[in-house]
Amino acid sequence: MKLQKIINRLQKLHPKEIDLSLDRIKNLCNKLDNPQDKINSISVVGTNGKYSTIQAMYAILKEANYKCNIYTSPHIKKINERFVFNNQELNDDELANLLEKIERVNENLPITFFEILTSAYFYKAAEFPQNINLIETGLFHRFDATNILKKNLASVVTSIGLDHLDWLPKNEKTITRIIFEKTSTLLNSNIIIASQSTNEISNQIKEVILNNSSKKFFFNEDYNCSLSENNFHYYEDKRGGIKLPTPNVYGQFQLENISTAIATLRSIELLNINEDCIKKGITKINNIARLQEITKGNLKDLVKNNRLFVDGAHNQLGAKVLNKFLESFNCDKHIILGMMANKDHQKFMSYFKNISTLTTIDIPNQPNSINGKELKDKLNIFKNIQYKENIFNAIKSIPVKENDMILITGSLYLAGEILNLN
Repeated sequence: MKLQKIINRLQKLHPKEIDLSLDRIKNLCNKLDNPQDKINSISVVGTNGKYSTIQAMYAILKEANYKCNIYTSPHIKKINERFVFNNQELNDDELANLLEKIERVNENLPITFFEILTSAYFYKAAEFPQNINLIETGLFHRFDATNILKKNLASVVTSIGLDHLDWLPKNEKTITRIIFEKTSTLLNSNIIIASQSTNEISNQIKEVILNNSSKKFFFNEDYNCSLSENNFHYYEDKRGGIKLPTPNVYGQFQLENISTAIATLRSIELLNINEDCIKKGITKINNIARLQEITKGNLKDLVKNNRLFVDGAHNQLGAKVLNKFLESFNCDKHIILGMMANKDHQKFMSYFKNISTLTTIDIPNQPNSINGKELKDKLNIFKNIQYKENIFNAIKSIPVKENDMILITGSLYLAGEILNLN
């Protein structure tokens, strides 16, 4: 297939998957006439909640009849997901032609795969100068390929936590360093800070962005969202309050992501987003592999009437909010787990307090994942733990009772494999 052949070539242009630097992408974008300078963008940085916040903004903007371009990573089921223009995902031929053109302009110079994908996104996005670009930044933002914009409409800072520590200097694997990397180079426009897991993190963010001249909006200070006694959601900021319908996504943390999306769009003066668009939009959010319930398909057939969820949580912060969601259900919970090798597996699972069984599996097609048997040995503190080599055997082996829940989690790569298999 043409697209896959091009991808294979591009992945060989640099010996490293990640090489934190801005020189290569700046040089390539300069050859492309700096398309990143011609777009209207909202940048989304953070550890968790970036994709969900983008999808909430996208759903609202579509209701308000705005056209959007979207750049996210990693993809879940297929690489085309990363390239949305004019509210449409590029098909294989369109993406192949785009990447082929960028490949020619690059002239075989060393550049990472993510950098050349980002250049391709900027180049295509410049064809739609009136569109709103929703751009998810990668790893640590400061030296991330997306951080070559000179201006934007807003910067969103989602929940920040410990992740990707293997990319930090040996003596600086701390939340303080992560906060600095993610927020020290935010542009001067609007900065919207989402709910953070601790006051300490919020205060450190404030300290880093103190001299940034942007308008700043902090969750629980300048905007918030709560569940009332009458079981409806209520959003409020300095412009007023909105009584919200129940969104079509699960989890309290998703409500916080939605409130950050609303605050962001309301902070941008040139946008005219009315309350009706917000109310309709949050009932149409498309969140792939983020507490996604599988309601039909091959895997759902195996669990019959039991509920089956898949979630790409892979770090401590994700585990914490995921466990909070599980504890809201009065039933036995069974976890199927697959993870990448560079994660803190024991710390991740330490947040799950009341699960009935744990089944570890291999992640197909991921050489950087931890073998399921090895993962089981690392997590032997769990009494009811077992290893199965694939998801089908794992599901079949779980002793579910009526109304039990099964959750597949530990990696976005695993989530993608699961959704494809289903």
